[in-house]
Amino acid sequence: MASLPRPKGRCSCRVQPARDQVAVKEFVWPLRVYYEDTDSGGVVYYANYLKFLERARTEWLRARGLQQDVLARELGVLFMVRSVELDYRRPARLDDWLEVRSRVAEVRPASLGFVQAVWRPGGPGELLCSGRVRVACVDAATLRPRSIPELVLTEIVSGQ
Repeated sequence: MASLPRPKGRCSCRVQPARDQVAVKEFVWPLRVYYEDTDSGGVVYYANYLKFLERARTEWLRARGLQQDVLARELGVLFMVRSVELDYRRPARLDDWLEVRSRVAEVRPASLGFVQAVWRPGGPGELLCSGRVRVACVDAATLRPRSIPELVLTEIVSGQ
């Protein structure tokens, strides 16, 4: 059995302005749909799209040299989902190759707003799911909101 290539995140060339006027690039994270992602009909279970979006945001951070465990240990911060709004359009199925496309749409002192979408690539592509996710920066010990550390903000803005 041939091994699958390890998916690698990549930043596309598309640049779009965020609300705070920072030019941002779209981050694209490829993934394969596994049996565990599907329901009894072989269709991706709706809640698993949230996992796909989470993985893409984590890899987006890693692409900027930021790892969640290091942020917690060394800077005392965590990023937690505060709100999610999703629109499901088409189903993904077992063994599909998908792309999760993510970009920062808004930067606030203690939160980031993402626009994310799951696509089936190829040809013009097919939009399967799209939405907005707000993540809050919280103190790792108290879980209370706090400002995003300057070091992290610099990596987010300069890495765009």
